[in-house]
Amino acid sequence: MLIGIDLGTTNSAVAIWQGGEAQLVPNALGEMLTPSAVSIAKDGQVWIGTPALDRMATHPADTATSFKRMMGTQRSAKLGGKDYKAEDLSALVLSALARDVEALTGVAPTEAVITVPAYFNDRQRKATRRAGELAGLTVRRLINEPTAAALAFGLQDKGDREPFLVFDLGGGTFDVSIVEMFDGIVEVRASAGDNRLGGDDFDDALAGFVRGRVDPDGLLDALPEERRSALLKRAAEACRRALSSANEAEFTLTVDETRLSTTVTDSEFETACEPLVRRLRDPVVRALRDSSIEAAELSDVVLVGGATRMPVVRKAITRLFGRFPNSSVHPDHAVALGASIQAGLVGRDAALEEIRITDVCPFTLGVEVAEHDRYGGLQRGLFSPIIERNTPVPVSRVSTYHTMGDGQKQIEFGIYQGEAREVSGNVRLGQLQVPVPPRPAGEVSAEVRFSYDSSGLLEIDVHVPLNGTTRNLVIVDEEDRPDPKEIEKRRAALAKLKFHPREDAANVALIARAERCYEDHVGDLRQAIGHWITEFVGALETQDPRRIADARGFLAERLDELDRVSPL
Repeated sequence: MLIGIDLGTTNSAVAIWQGGEAQLVPNALGEMLTPSAVSIAKDGQVWIGTPALDRMATHPADTATSFKRMMGTQRSAKLGGKDYKAEDLSALVLSALARDVEALTGVAPTEAVITVPAYFNDRQRKATRRAGELAGLTVRRLINEPTAAALAFGLQDKGDREPFLVFDLGGGTFDVSIVEMFDGIVEVRASAGDNRLGGDDFDDALAGFVRGRVDPDGLLDALPEERRSALLKRAAEACRRALSSANEAEFTLTVDETRLSTTVTDSEFETACEPLVRRLRDPVVRALRDSSIEAAELSDVVLVGGATRMPVVRKAITRLFGRFPNSSVHPDHAVALGASIQAGLVGRDAALEEIRITDVCPFTLGVEVAEHDRYGGLQRGLFSPIIERNTPVPVSRVSTYHTMGDGQKQIEFGIYQGEAREVSGNVRLGQLQVPVPPRPAGEVSAEVRFSYDSSGLLEIDVHVPLNGTTRNLVIVDEEDRPDPKEIEKRRAALAKLKFHPREDAANVALIARAERCYEDHVGDLRQAIGHWITEFVGALETQDPRRIADARGFLAERLDELDRVSPL
C-alpha cells in the first residue's frame, strides 16, 4: 500500500488515496494530527505523539520535539541515555503513522510519498528519505509541502486556475510557492522559503517578551535548562493559540507549585513578533521575482500550516498583498491530503489519469570555479551556477569552463547546491576530476552539463572538445543507491533533454525561415528581421524553456505577419 505523509515540525499526518479521493487517517486517539514528539525512558519504553508531548513538562530531558529542524545535520538528541539523530526520531513518528493506516485498513503500508519543505537542501532530503527507510517504508517520492498543498487546493474542483501563491507557515519552516493550474497540469512556477522560521519562533519570541513580567522573582532561573525551556514553550504555545481567537490571553505556568501568570494582549504579541513578521516578506518577493509574476496577477493567496491561524500573520499577508488571503483549505490537513494525491499519481490511479504535476529545482546547482581579479590575483572557491533555482524539472543545462594555468593537466569540478557566492556557504554534493591535455592557460575548454529530475537524480557530464575526453558522475537523492535498472531508466529519460535548445528541430526550422525572410527583404524591414533573429538566438542561449517559448512565439508571429503582407 502506498500512503501520503506530511512529516511536520509540530504535527504530522497521514492520508490515503482511496475510492477516487484523499482521506485522512486518524490515530489511536481519533485525531487527524499526531504531534511530532518522541519520549524515551531509560528502560527503552517509547512514547510517540500526544503521550510524548504530555511528558515534555515532567521529563523534558527524555523528550524531543521540533527535531525536523535537525534534519541533515550532525546534531542529535539524548533521550533515555542514548543519542538519536533527527531521522531516527522521525522514523518513530513515521512508523506510528503507518500503524494507524494498518489499523484503519487492515493492510500494512509498504511505500510512501513524504512531504518536505520546498527549501530543504540535498542533505535534508536525504535524511528524510532515510527516516522513511528506517520506518520500513520505500519512499517512492519526496514532494515539496507547498506543492502538495497546491494539489489539495487545485483539485477541489479540477478547474483551471490563474497563478496563485501558497503561503505555508508551519511549526518550524516557511515556504512559498507560486502555482498555476490549466488543462489538468499543476505547474509550480517558483518556490522560496526560510527553514528557520515557523510557529516555534513565534513561541520563543512571546516567551522572551513576557518572561521578566511573568517571573519577576526569577523562580525559573533555579530550574534545569531543559525543564525551564519546556515550561516556557508549553505556556507560550498555549497563549499564542488562545490569541488566535481572542484579543488577550493568559501566559501561565507553574514552578514548584507556584502559579505564575500574566495577561498578554494581541498588540503586545504583535510587538514581540515584529522581527519575525518582517522575515515573511523576503521569500515572497524572491518567489514573485523568480516567476516573473506581479503580486497583482495572483488569483489567490492560499494559507497552509497551523501558524497561519495567527491574526498577526494574516494581517501581515493582507497588508503585503492588499487583499484577504484564501483559507478554503484546512491549514493543517492540506499537505497530507496533497501527499496522498501525489501517491495516487505515482500509483497511476485512474481517477487522476488526467492530472500532471510539474515542479521546479528549489536550489541553484553549479560548480566551484576560480576567477582572476583586476589586480592579477586569483579568487578561489567561487560558485558558478549551471541550473538556476526555480528552473522547471526535468532539466538539462550546459556551461563551458577553461583552464587557468599553463600546462594544466586536469580540471577538478566541485559540485555544489545553494545560492551563496562562495562555495563554502553552499552544500557540497560531490566532485569530478577530468584530465586535459597540457596547453597554455585558457586554450583548453570543458563543457559541463547538469541534468536533474524531479526524483532528485543529478547527472553531471563533462566533455573536453580538444581530445574528446568525457567523464560522468551520478548523484542520487538517496544514501543507498537504488536498483541500477531504475537509475538507468531515469537516466534514459534525462538523455532526451541533453541537447542545446538551438539544436531542437523546431528552433532550427524557425531560424532558417527567419534567415530566408532576411534575404528576401531590404532596408528597415531587413534590419528589424535581423534584430528579431538576434533576440531569438539570445533566448536560446539562456536555455530557459519559458523565455525560449515566448521568444519563439514572438518571432513566429512576426514572420506570419510578413507572409500575410507578401505580394505573392
